[in-house]
Amino acid sequence: MGFIFLQSGGAGAAGMMNLVFIALIFVVFYFFMTCPQAKKQKEQRQFAENLEKGEEVVTASGIIGRINKIEGNIVTLEVGTKTYIRVTKNAINKEMTDSLDKMAENSN
Repeated sequence: MGFIFLQSGGAGAAGMMNLVFIALIFVVFYFFMTCPQAKKQKEQRQFAENLEKGEEVVTASGIIGRINKIEGNIVTLEVGTKTYIRVTKNAINKEMTDSLDKMAENSN
């Protein structure tokens, strides 16, 4: 019994190292998870602000359409011949104009 008490006497330094290790894990988590997410949100916000009429885009739900009109935060997409839908700018994920042009050139 006396042996167990003797071993637990020096736990102060080990406890401090555990605290430093946990803090280090939180710092690494912040830089690898939070910073890239903030950067991605900033890029998406800039993308939504720079949308222009005539661009071919894809919505978050996978709908492909050409921007027909932009009214504030609402974008009207032409998804077919005289078929229009209205979505918010945040619902548009990416611009496809260049990709579709390259695909058309390669198919010819």
